[in-house]
Amino acid sequence: MTAPAQSVLVVDDDPMSRAAVRTYLERDGYTVVEAADGRDVIGLIGEWRPGLIVLDVMLLGCDGFDLLREVRASSRVPVIVLTARGGEADRLLGLELGGDDYVVKPFSPRELAARVRSVLRRADGWSSADTRSDAPSPTSTAVLEFGSLRIDLMAREVTVDCVPVALTATEFDLVAFLAAHPLQVFSRSQLMQAVWATGVADQNPARVTVHIGRLREKLASDVTHARWIGTVFGIGYRFEP
Repeated sequence: MTAPAQSVLVVDDDPMSRAAVRTYLERDGYTVVEAADGRDVIGLIGEWRPGLIVLDVMLLGCDGFDLLREVRASSRVPVIVLTARGGEADRLLGLELGGDDYVVKPFSPRELAARVRSVLRRADGWSSADTRSDAPSPTSTAVLEFGSLRIDLMAREVTVDCVPVALTATEFDLVAFLAAHPLQVFSRSQLMQAVWATGVADQNPARVTVHIGRLREKLASDVTHARWIGTVFGIGYRFEP
């Protein structure tokens, strides 16, 4: 059985937390599937094919980070990580393992619902309702090609030497944005606003650093060289054709 495309799998062993999240997400029109046990997640992904997963990494009897690794081994579904650990190391670990965003507990269900909307909007492609003038438009430039690198904005696919590169929704948006502005330097704050669409109060530049590192590893077999994405020290990053 397959749920609508805009479905969300909420994985949390706290029933009150799940209920609060469900209320806000269903109010926004999403279909919500709940899981209290991390061991059910892989099966639910195959059964429901959710558009996004909200994953509490502090599950009883299950290491949520190990579960995230398992999800990422077989799926590119966007994941928002929930963590009660406020330390930066734990938040960044969630991103390094393939999380698209994170929310620290205790959190506002309204804020989480906004994060879900944002991540799903990115995962669905560059919205025609997007008013950002600097976002690449799939109608005007459907494919970006730079030598062996090919970025299909409509299909949201990236290949290097004709070999598909498995990217998360956020990773794709980041490389697509940079590639649409070759040689233009962007600070981490500018990338936060353009790709994550966050306000100043919600910006953590470390998110950009983690995702840039992951992109470099995936786009180049020799990670000692910054292929495609270069660093302009003291300023930010740029796409280098």
